[in-house]
Amino acid sequence: MERYGPETYGERGADLYDAWYQDVLDPGASVDLLVELADGGPVLELGVGTGRIALPLAGRGLEVHGIDASPAMLEHLRAKPGGDRVHTHLGDMGEVAVDAEFRLVFVAANTLFMLASQDEQVRCFQAVARRLTPGGRFVVEAQVPDPALYGRPQDVRVQRVDTDSVVLAARRFDPVTQRLVAQQIQLSEAGARLVPGVLRYAWPAELDLMARLGGLGLSHRWSGWKREPFTATSALHVSVYQRPTPPVH
Repeated sequence: MERYGPETYGERGADLYDAWYQDVLDPGASVDLLVELADGGPVLELGVGTGRIALPLAGRGLEVHGIDASPAMLEHLRAKPGGDRVHTHLGDMGEVAVDAEFRLVFVAANTLFMLASQDEQVRCFQAVARRLTPGGRFVVEAQVPDPALYGRPQDVRVQRVDTDSVVLAARRFDPVTQRLVAQQIQLSEAGARLVPGVLRYAWPAELDLMARLGGLGLSHRWSGWKREPFTATSALHVSVYQRPTPPVH
């Protein structure tokens, strides 16, 4: 996709994001589990966006940092109640360019896949490992790719229908590179809004190998934030990778 960069999705859609996903991205269970895994913090969210998870985490008393490539997304976060409690960083989440160490780093809702190449995703795991304290955790929430979906070249689906608007998603798939190029289209009386996106999907086993390349090991995998068992039919996974603790001599 021409003229597309790490900040494009957020810059085009920051003012629409919360409305589009208000019914499907309830932070409650994720916040409870992340508070437990943070072990007192501090915490860093990659692709923090408008602060859907970061803000309630900060409200639970943790030191929370968030990195995002989009100034518009961070502006929306800071404008919300409690937004001043999240330490925001403008930058590429794949580089994790935050000069601090964390007990917990996490990336939610397929956001890891917005790093649109395997090299970028591997680089992210390695950068996260360098920012974790010994015993620190990296939590990834992502969908398990559906071969039936990604095996076809393109599709158009209805994402949301409201009284005054409809949101469509037009997508093209490349099974060789595992890339998805999409355009989300909001149609209303005011006209059309286009929010482009480029993702590279990966199976859990591939993410496990990326973690190993960064020196992290898988400690838990569930099919949801309530620790539901992960099975062959799970459509979602919450994976917890951990930095080893040096042996005590």
